[in-house]
Formats: sequence, structure tokens, C-alpha cells
Amino acid sequence: MSQENSDIVVDRGKSQISDLWRKEDYWAIWIGFFIMLVAIWLVFSNRPVVEAKYNEYAGIIQAESAKPVKTIEWYNATAAQKAIQAQNDIPAVKGLINWLKTPARWQSNPLESLILTKDEADKKNAAIMPKVDEAKAAEKAALEAATQAQAAAAEASYNDTALNEAATVAISAWQKAKKDTSTISKKVVKPFNRIYTLIGLGIGLGILCTIGAVFMGFNAVRFFFAFICVYLLCVLANILGNQVNMRKYGVNAEIWSIALGMIIANTIGTPKLLKEGSQVEYYIKTGLVLLGAEVLFHKIMAIGIPGIFVAWVVTPIVLISTYIFGQKVLKMPSRTLNIVISADMSVCGTSAAIATAAAARAKKEELTLSIGLSLTFTAIMMIVLPAVIKALGMPEVLGGAWIGGTVDSTGAVAAAGAFLGPKALQVAATVKMIQNVLIGVTAFCVALYWTTKVEVNEGESVGLGEIWNRFPKFVIGFLIVSVVMSILSANIGADWARMLVDNGTNKVSVPLRGWFFALAFVAIGLTTDFRALGKYFKGGKPIILYVCGQSLNLALTLLMAWIMFYKVFPEITAKI
Repeated sequence: MSQENSDIVVDRGKSQISDLWRKEDYWAIWIGFFIMLVAIWLVFSNRPVVEAKYNEYAGIIQAESAKPVKTIEWYNATAAQKAIQAQNDIPAVKGLINWLKTPARWQSNPLESLILTKDEADKKNAAIMPKVDEAKAAEKAALEAATQAQAAAAEASYNDTALNEAATVAISAWQKAKKDTSTISKKVVKPFNRIYTLIGLGIGLGILCTIGAVFMGFNAVRFFFAFICVYLLCVLANILGNQVNMRKYGVNAEIWSIALGMIIANTIGTPKLLKEGSQVEYYIKTGLVLLGAEVLFHKIMAIGIPGIFVAWVVTPIVLISTYIFGQKVLKMPSRTLNIVISADMSVCGTSAAIATAAAARAKKEELTLSIGLSLTFTAIMMIVLPAVIKALGMPEVLGGAWIGGTVDSTGAVAAAGAFLGPKALQVAATVKMIQNVLIGVTAFCVALYWTTKVEVNEGESVGLGEIWNRFPKFVIGFLIVSVVMSILSANIGADWARMLVDNGTNKVSVPLRGWFFALAFVAIGLTTDFRALGKYFKGGKPIILYVCGQSLNLALTLLMAWIMFYKVFPEITAKI
């Protein structure tokens, strides 16, 4: 190797090393890793506190299980053990989660999303409290009757069948009364003040993002100020998106985030200083790294092969077919817009759009258009699809799989699944989680295809270095977080995974992922010019592509879900 070529290799190596603290892909990884490490440390360093409570109740359950009657003590200990969660039983975790909350839902007064005084809460509860008191009184009476019946059975050393049956009936009646109290008590609202927590969250996220921005070459003061402005718009979008009626019809915070940004950008214009904080990819990539914490392999295997077929077979077929349809039939002039819309619609919405846009180096306007289409159709589908499923009398499992494989946003999938029932919610969320794994695979395949087929001259060859340069590095962070949290969850067992991961670390990562996504959507709006965006709508080809692709997706996903869940693996479906 000549000295000149050797110097080039050395310089390239130094450049790649410096990228670790100068590029947004890597800073998305470092911030994501930092958040996950903090969450893991807070939860697992306090595991002995949770474990002591768990073992205490386990001892009671074991002792009471020896009796022929499921006693009051057995029910209380079982309920208490199931209720153990890091988010409630570890003060540091509970406190941190409180600082991550979005504005609350409201009906007529937007200020109620930020603060609700005790007097206001009492007024709201005036109508429900008599019913709560009545339910509590009935529960107390049922408990007294159950206690007496159990005592009578115990006095006979549980050898009297009639007394045992009487105790069982009385205890069951108490359990029903207790459930009724719990159900009606959920309607009681509690006073809160989220003004100071939202201020603290904004400052904390601002400092965290500014550290990375400084290393990337931004001015610290200007970036921090711009970030706070973007964050305030994000808070406003969350307030508007949590209005009860708007939320009911899918006009959520994500849509408002983009809308507010676009209104500013296309009326008064986005101030120059504000643009410095409108770093779309910086925020969304950080959110995507955190999304990895929600993709857990043991949950994927809970549904198993049927869910994998629905997510991993249909998705690539729809993606490739939609891309070919756009090129061959619609003859879309922009290949990058074509592939971004295809990935957005077939894989998992905005997350896949960001990863694919980075891999294909799509224009900012193309990404904005794709995300806008995704959010619009997601809002429609999360309302229409459950209604169609109910009208057709479709089984919950089938409906859940259909929703999970076709509705783009993870949050919308959960909302639509919950509308059908608990089984539908479980299946829908798991299928979507399985589908989310394809974010990294899609990004890699698009990067490989674009460098070797689309952006290469005939006769030329492309080295691994160029493919690596094109590959969005934040996907590596997404995969690492997913693998680490999956291994951690699998090694501690299902019960502990529920207590410490699902209701512990994820209660930190999930809301922060939501905040980073919301920041990105505001930034997208602030950097979107309708005039630049308008040319991509000519002939309505993007909308036609999305509608046709989603129609194919709906048909194939329903067919595959029916075949897998009800014809090939009915025994798995029966266990759900």
C-alpha cells in the first residue's frame, strides 16, 4: 500500500472514531443508553425492597394454600403480590415517573390538564363519592360475613364440608364486592400539579440534548433556548391532543405537534434561532433507541409462530410490492419518497419511515410527507378498524392480529386493541412488537439496495465501507437495547420481568420515548414549507400509493392471521 493510500485509511479511521461524539446517530445512542442505564440502576439497585415484599406474601400464600379453602388471607396476599411493581414500590422510580407525565386529559377547561386543586377534585367527585362510599360499605359488610364464615370453618379445622362451602361462597361474595369497589373507585380523580414537573422535565431534557448538541458543533446557549421553545410547543400539542373528544377521534398529540409547527412555519415563518432546536433526526433517533426497550423477545415468543408469520412474512411482501407498484405502475419520480412511504405503511409507521429515510438519504420534505400520511391514516384506522371488526363479529384474537399488523403507531394499536377487549389488546401489541424488530432489518436492506443498485453506476462495485456509511447507526443502539432488555427479562423470570421491567424500567423509557417522538414531530412541522412539500403531491401519487399499499396490507394480514391462528396453530390460539 502506498504512503498516500495509507494516510487516507488512517484519516478515514480517525474520522469514523470522531463520529462517535460528533454525529447525531451516535448521540442518539449515548442518550438512549444513559436513560436506560439510569432506569436499570434505579430499579435493580432497589430490587431487595421489592423482593422482601414479594417473599413475605409468598410465604403467606404457601401457608394458606395448605388449607382446603382459599382463605381471606390467601386472597389478600395474592392480590398484594400481584400489585407489587417497581413503579409503585420503589420511591425513586415512582418519583421519576411522576416527572415524566404528559398533561392530563380534560373536557372543557385546558388548565385542568396542568393543575387540579383539591377543591376542584372534590367538586368533580361529588357525584361519584356517594356510590364509592356505598360500594365500600357493601365490601365491608361482605368482608365481615366472609370473616365469620371462615372462622366457623377454621373452628371445625376445615373438616366440615358444609362450613367450608359456606366460607367459600362468602369469600367469593366479598371478592365480588371488592372488585365492584375497585371499579367505581377508578372514576375518582385526585388533585395534581404538573406545572412544576413539566418545567423540570423540559430543563432536564434540554440539558441532556444540549450536551450532545455542543459536541456536534452547536452553540450551547442558542440550542438550549431553541430547545425549550420547541419543548413548550410540544407541551401545548399534548394539551390539545388530550382534550377528551379530540383524543376519542384520533386527533392526538402527534398530529397537533406537526400541525402547530406547520402553522408557525407557513404563516409567520420559523424564527432562525428556533430552527437550531428543530433537530428532527436527533430527537426521533433517540426515541427509536428507547423503543428497543419495548421489543422483548420473550413476549414475541408468547404468541410464537402465528404472530411471526403475520409480522415477518406479510410485511416484507407488502413493502416490496408497494415499492414496485410505485415505480412500475404509478411511476413515481422519487424513488426515495416511494421507499419511505412503503416502509412507513408496511412496517410500523414513523419509526420505520425515519430509519428508511436515513438509509436512503431521503429529503426532509419526503420524510415529512410520509409521516403526515401515516398519522392521518392511523387516526382513521384506529377508529374504523375496531368498528368493522365488531360489526363483522370477528374473534378477538383475529381482530387483534389484524390491528397489530396494519395500524402504524404502537400507541394507536394499543388503543384500537383495547376497544375490542383484553385478548385483542395482547395480540395486537405483541404482533406490533414483532413487527418493530423489522425496523433494523429494513434499514439495513434499504441501505444495501440503495448503495449497490440505486445509486451506483453500471459496472461499478460498492465496498462494505460505503454500505456502513449509509447504514443508520442508531439502529444498532435500538438492537442493543432490545437484546439487553430481552436477556435481562428472560433471566429474571416472568413474574420479576413484569414487576421490574414492564412496570419498572419501561415506565421510564416509554414516556421518554414518547416525549422525544413528540419533540421530533414539532420539529418536523417547524421545518416544513408547504411550497416545497406541494410538488410531491402532484397527481396525488403518494396518497394513491399509501391507499393501495395499505389495502394490500389489510387483505394479506387478515388472510395470514386467519390461516396461522385458526387453521395451522389453533392450539396456540386456544391458550391466549
